[in-house]
Amino acid sequence: MTTAAYSRPEKSEYPVYCEGYVSRVPAGDIVDILGSQLEDSLALFGSIPEARGGHRYAEGKWSVKEVIGHIIDSERIFAYRALRFSRGDRTPLAGFEQDDYVRGGTFDKRSLKDLINEFEHVRRATISLFSSLDGEAWSRRGVANKNEMSVRALAFVLAGHERHHVEILRTRYLQ
Repeated sequence: MTTAAYSRPEKSEYPVYCEGYVSRVPAGDIVDILGSQLEDSLALFGSIPEARGGHRYAEGKWSVKEVIGHIIDSERIFAYRALRFSRGDRTPLAGFEQDDYVRGGTFDKRSLKDLINEFEHVRRATISLFSSLDGEAWSRRGVANKNEMSVRALAFVLAGHERHHVEILRTRYLQ
């Protein structure tokens, strides 16, 4: 592991709107943090009864299953961006509309167990990707959604995004 994986990205490595995600991530090795998050999230998701999977804390809000599905989709997209950028691909990438993805994901038709299993597989693949990177790869940059980001920043945004939604699950859905 390189020192790049241990240091927080500089503000110049990501757009301002990502600061909320990056700031949620504690100091330390981001790959280890992703591993710890995996265990914590699996425990939380596994504690949710299947009957609560369709729960929405307010009208028009995503269900528990849709939140987990959104975390999965977003992680895949962020990891794909990191893969492209880490390999030196400078082709600008489009953004994605999260609500369209949630609607298209039909997550409420799936079991919580199935979504939890998918989350675990996606996160383990993400950890494998980031574990394989050398120092140069961590510092490479690319453009996604018209914003330049480093691979290191993407790892922190990915972790912070997951943490954000887990906090929402804990405070608004499962209280």
